[in-house]
Amino acid sequence: MIVFDASTLILLIKIDLLELFISNYKRSIVIPQKVKTEVCVEGREETPHLKNLIKEGQIEVLKAKNPKQKMKLMVDFNIDEGEAEALLLTIQKEADLIATDDRNAIRAAKLLKIDFVTAIGFLIRAAEKNLIVVDEALFKLEKLRIFGRYSRPIIENAKRKIKSTG
Repeated sequence: MIVFDASTLILLIKIDLLELFISNYKRSIVIPQKVKTEVCVEGREETPHLKNLIKEGQIEVLKAKNPKQKMKLMVDFNIDEGEAEALLLTIQKEADLIATDDRNAIRAAKLLKIDFVTAIGFLIRAAEKNLIVVDEALFKLEKLRIFGRYSRPIIENAKRKIKSTG
């Protein structure tokens, strides 16, 4: 099982990589209720896409239990409710990993010894598995550079990794 927070979910939708991931991932894909609420906002371009994936059963929406623990995560790691619910579900459901691009959620995952993946990680892996060609991966990386908050070294490192797959 993989649990997504809003940031990575939105980025994968924006670069048209979410369906490719879903079609190649054989385990459950989960989002917390709060992430659904954050992403499914009227007028947001990702909303119809996500609603459709949920309706088709490709993404499952679960509610995190233990509001006290959620608040503790929010305070301890200075994260929003969606990231806290994603971390909490990852722990409660013993998920394989959390998908997050939020800096503080990544720090929390590291401290809590939770495996994580970012949108760039998904992209590099898709290139490594030859699910997309190098030129397409580089194009998607450029879109991530525009939409995401990645540092120049992270983008350059990803570019090198993608080019090495070709």
